[in-house]
Amino acid sequence: MTPRIKICGITNLDDALAACRLGADALGFVLAPSSRQVSPEQARDIIAALPPLVNTVGVFVDAPLVEVSELRRYCGLDWVQLHGDEDEDYAAALGRRVIKALRVSPERLPDAAVYSSCSLLLDTYHPQAVGGTGQSFDWGLACGVSRQRPVILAGGLTPDNVGRAIKQVQPFAVDVSSGVEKEKGVKDHERIANFIAQVRRV
Repeated sequence: MTPRIKICGITNLDDALAACRLGADALGFVLAPSSRQVSPEQARDIIAALPPLVNTVGVFVDAPLVEVSELRRYCGLDWVQLHGDEDEDYAAALGRRVIKALRVSPERLPDAAVYSSCSLLLDTYHPQAVGGTGQSFDWGLACGVSRQRPVILAGGLTPDNVGRAIKQVQPFAVDVSSGVEKEKGVKDHERIANFIAQVRRV
């Protein structure tokens, strides 16, 4: 099965519509402090203008539970992605359609048994950042989890390496942000097209 594709770090309507037109299945909006952060109002306005059947994902980092729930409703988000140290009770309290990011390194191996109520996203561990580093990790560390449950693979994916990553990990979906940018927060539409073409080609 061809993996689903999420383009994350969307900050403007032009990039959002281009990603949809080129075949993205989901768009990610960073609502946590970040160089790609958007305001709830920006996210809401972009989401309201999207074509039908495109999934929208709000990315949060250790935000108060009530805030996440309120912004999910306000922005019209289909999914919530938790990218901090949120525990399993916190994630479960948000109900369905929750993605929990696990940051992976040889010292932080992912466990397929955790966050059973969530979808898992595997990203690169970095001591100073919770995501969006543009750095990949050893994909072999993800294979044990991907054989046991569907995973979303993230971390340093680009048009040049996504095909190899998919062949090794066999993820349910792939997630890209910096790998299709021309500058932080601004997407390169040609790179998005190339990325999606490489995924479809596997």
